[in-house]
Amino acid sequence: MKKLMITVAVSILIPLVSQVPVRAENPEHVEQLLQTRMCPGCDLSGADLMQAHLIGTDLRGADLRGANLTQANLEGADLAGANLRGANLTSAFLTNASFQDTDLTNANLRGAKIYFVNMAGATLTDVDLTFAEVVGTPISVGGD
Repeated sequence: MKKLMITVAVSILIPLVSQVPVRAENPEHVEQLLQTRMCPGCDLSGADLMQAHLIGTDLRGADLRGANLTQANLEGADLAGANLRGANLTSAFLTNASFQDTDLTNANLRGAKIYFVNMAGATLTDVDLTFAEVVGTPISVGGD
């Protein structure tokens, strides 16, 4: 009887626990970014910032690993030293942004508008630049 009760309890609890959404980013940091446009060093990993207007934001040293920045407007944003490993920047607008010393390993920049971006010291390993428009930005494509 006791085994039956435990089995029933587990079978009820497992579906409830598995339906809880998992969000990696810090919700307070997302709110801070959207309200103040200032979030240096923030944990925004996994954040859904699709189509966000982040013009002139301060994201220096922020953790944006795996963040969704599809069609985000990052014009004039400062992302110096930020971690954008595996971030999705598909069709993002990056005019006059700073990606100095930024880690863009495995980032998706497919179709992004990359105009006059500071990429000094940035890590661009395995970046998807398919259909990206690169103007006035020193990005070299190739490898060893």
